[in-house]
Amino acid sequence: MEIKMEIGTVNTLEVTIENHMTAASMKSGNLDVLATPYMIALMEQSSADLAAKFLPEGISTVGISVNITHLAPTPVGGKVKVSSKLVAFDGRKATFEVEAQDDAGLIGKGTHERFTIKVDSFLRKAEERKKAILG
Repeated sequence: MEIKMEIGTVNTLEVTIENHMTAASMKSGNLDVLATPYMIALMEQSSADLAAKFLPEGISTVGISVNITHLAPTPVGGKVKVSSKLVAFDGRKATFEVEAQDDAGLIGKGTHERFTIKVDSFLRKAEERKKAILG
């Protein structure tokens, strides 16, 4: 099955930073500002949502790499806008340019890659690994 994605497509999401999103809450630091792992998760979510617009039923994507720089802190209560732009797709691997901004400007940027998978076979492999790990 051939999958086509439109290069240049952009997806954006907006969130207000809450306590559970902070470095202190996520144990990635001890400050009450947006945690880097949470910012990355938002970038992945934006990219996954963008890819999903092009995928038939039974196909999804999984993240395979992130290369992100976190440039500035955003406090609890601040609004963050995360954008993903599809810049390459080879039939299986999608590459996104991602960035995050708050009301004061750019707070993070980088690239994220996702790979298309067949949901059924992926979950079957996960179940096999579960049996191997847990017995």
